[in-house]
Amino acid sequence: MKPQHIVVIGAGIVGAASAIWLRRAGHEVTLLDRGIPGMGASYGNGGILASCSIVPVTGPGLTRKSPVYLADPNFPLFLRWRYLPKLVPWLVRYMSHANEADTRRISQGLTTIVGDSLEQHQALTAGTKAAKWVQESLYSFAYRDRAAFDADSFAWQLRREAGFEPEIIQGQDVRDAEPILGPDTTLLAVMKNHGFILNPGSYVKDLVELFKDLGGIFIQTEVKDFELGGGQISAVDTSTGRIHCDKAVVCSGVWSKPLMAKLGLKVPLEAERGYHILFKEPSQRPNNPMMLAAGKFVATSMEQGLRCAGVVEFGGLSEQKSKAPLEFLRRKARESFPNLTYASQEEWLGYRPAPSDSLPLIGQLGETGVYSAFGHHHIGMTGGPKTGRLVADLISGNHPNADIRPFEPMRFAGTNT
Repeated sequence: MKPQHIVVIGAGIVGAASAIWLRRAGHEVTLLDRGIPGMGASYGNGGILASCSIVPVTGPGLTRKSPVYLADPNFPLFLRWRYLPKLVPWLVRYMSHANEADTRRISQGLTTIVGDSLEQHQALTAGTKAAKWVQESLYSFAYRDRAAFDADSFAWQLRREAGFEPEIIQGQDVRDAEPILGPDTTLLAVMKNHGFILNPGSYVKDLVELFKDLGGIFIQTEVKDFELGGGQISAVDTSTGRIHCDKAVVCSGVWSKPLMAKLGLKVPLEAERGYHILFKEPSQRPNNPMMLAAGKFVATSMEQGLRCAGVVEFGGLSEQKSKAPLEFLRRKARESFPNLTYASQEEWLGYRPAPSDSLPLIGQLGETGVYSAFGHHHIGMTGGPKTGRLVADLISGNHPNADIRPFEPMRFAGTNT
């Protein structure tokens, strides 16, 4: 296919990766973002290249258990109740997938996007200044005891079926592997061939600089609309003027929903509010990133300090932080790392783009020449490079070496939600 002019909308990890792979394929590429690259959800995540993160939140039994979880101060699920009436239509669709058959189907789709995450990040950055941010590591799931690990047996069954087999460490060996952990953690399930990003914000900024070094153009502007002639895109209208193009890629995270609506596609997507607390100048750091199972949050040693990130809160795009999720993170961090001290702490709130079926939208909207690449829920940083490569292949006329049917964006055509 001859080179085309592609406009990529959104300069987070997915947009940056898409722009780089498109440029490497020989296309003229313009990358747009209303903000500074890497400062959205790509900035505040846990930074783990979690190839084994293939189990959706909507596991079997969630419908029955969720009222109990919401009332439990020791479970990381929160709701801003005044937002509930607006959330209900999406929530009904979301919870409809909380069964074994759908969980297995979703898990298989997620494996396609994240299963080789470390290799995809390394391929994206090889020989560039961005490579320094990509660190190889183990990835541990920390449990109170064997019974807590066994209670997660269905999730581990799905991971094993996808080729992820943990090494189990118990007793005093846990403290030898991770001295930061307190005595309440007595089992680690350790995954090999994982990694993490040492500074997610700086990583994405360096990726955008790499894109520019490859001859790409970045413009800070806000996309307002699309110009379609005969059903095919011909231009993108922005706050600073019209940009003519042959194709466009929408990878603006949760802000992709209103852009899709302009093209006639109503995507059932909500903002899942995610939090992190950065402990600066910590007295201790984990040797490898870990998931603290009791609090469903991750702890990653980063350039800026120790970042504890996670929690699920539904409450829309309000910029106001909720006290309860942050207090939950602090409490669970104290319980997990009882000897940790630090100089100061920094709080952050961001918005994960959560489709009602927990699968990203990757592909062309009909024959419009507009491609979607958003909706990665918890796996944006992990799956961004693979998504970018898939999009570049589709636009370049190359058949992707993966089954991308689960991510078909037109699966939501005709929805009223």
